[in-house]
Amino acid sequence: MVDSGVNAFRINMSHGSFQEKKALFDQIKKLKNCDGNHPSILTDLAGPKIRIKDIKDEMVLKTGQTMFIANEQEVDDKKIIISSGFSFGRISEGGKILINDGRVHLEVMEKMDEHLLKIKVLIGGKIKKNKGVNFPGVALDMPSFTEQDVADLELAIDEGADWVALSFVRSPYDKEAVDAILKDKGVDLPVMAKIEKWEALEHLDEIINTFDGVMVARGDLGVEIPQEQVPLVQKKIIALANKAGKPVVIATQLLETMVESPTPTRAEVSDIANAIFDGTDALLVTGETAIGKFPEKVINVLSRVILETEQTINFDKIHQPISHQQHTADAISHATCQIANDMDIGIILTLTHSGSTARMIARYKPSADIIALTPVEKTYRQLSIIWGVTPNMIDQYSNSDDIPNVSSEFIGKNHLLDKGERYVVTGGVPVGVSGTTNYLFVQKA
Repeated sequence: MVDSGVNAFRINMSHGSFQEKKALFDQIKKLKNCDGNHPSILTDLAGPKIRIKDIKDEMVLKTGQTMFIANEQEVDDKKIIISSGFSFGRISEGGKILINDGRVHLEVMEKMDEHLLKIKVLIGGKIKKNKGVNFPGVALDMPSFTEQDVADLELAIDEGADWVALSFVRSPYDKEAVDAILKDKGVDLPVMAKIEKWEALEHLDEIINTFDGVMVARGDLGVEIPQEQVPLVQKKIIALANKAGKPVVIATQLLETMVESPTPTRAEVSDIANAIFDGTDALLVTGETAIGKFPEKVINVLSRVILETEQTINFDKIHQPISHQQHTADAISHATCQIANDMDIGIILTLTHSGSTARMIARYKPSADIIALTPVEKTYRQLSIIWGVTPNMIDQYSNSDDIPNVSSEFIGKNHLLDKGERYVVTGGVPVGVSGTTNYLFVQKA
């Protein structure tokens, strides 16, 4: 899959033992792509997901059947036991409960007490252990960061993860618990907010501005809100993230039919293309490769659709407008893209330690190739999911006097331009200080 175009692997911390998760980290870290570097690792924390518990095999719910749902009860044949740690206090009679991404529909007939509901099956089906349970429209009193998340985050830090995704984010304040652990560990790890709760939609601007990136997790989101709203919400989130210069990832059911089929549907291909047209940075497949029969074909399809779609986009027409309130780094990044466009320059070279300069430039979607040169391997891996950025490892450089020589040496060594062709170089000084993008110049090969 790496050879077919995978830039990053997501490790879903909802499943597996400590040793199994650690083994996945070890396995991914052994992989290398065509230029000899490792793909990045995105650690997806489980979050306060409500799941079915304590079913040995599977249970078949029949339409019209009445049963009970409990979260602090003994198991028996008439009860569905789900995750504990919250009460049913905010759930009302007539409320809907959805299981397994909305495949099974239940209705609350009576609230027996704070931990027991009598329910009626509206749409039946099979359910089994660990399948998700949703209460659409209900603001459940649950923690945003669990004990399991703490342990999983510490494992991710120890194993050198490049990104961490926080599940079921409801407000910008949910990031504080993660930041506290990262600070205590002395680690600077970017945190991505997974947008999959209806509450998050009420705080999108604040969440995007607070977190380092966002993921549109369409599986749970499509259960939390009406399905017909998901495309519009996705489009809105992409636009807000692009405007803020934050990476945005589209996830779930991109190529769902390829779990069983070697080819996608036309609708799936169109869905992927539209996400690209809207400006997504990355596309994340889940079950298609985790349990699917054709993981390599899935990646090949994604790669082909991405390449074909991006060839038709006129990026020069979709520059984000710059306002007078933006900082020096914003203005320099925008000017870099404008100069490349005006002078018909095909390469923008960024020298970066933290990746900040490359991310700022990618925000403006230039038609020129963005090549990020960094001496920091973690930055290399983090940049692999940023739109339009091709990261490259270089030797450490210590001061601004090295920048022209480092740039020309890279261009010449890799035969990227003919002699006399121009390219734009940008970055920040002092060297190694994040967020100081403050120079640009045009140089000839």
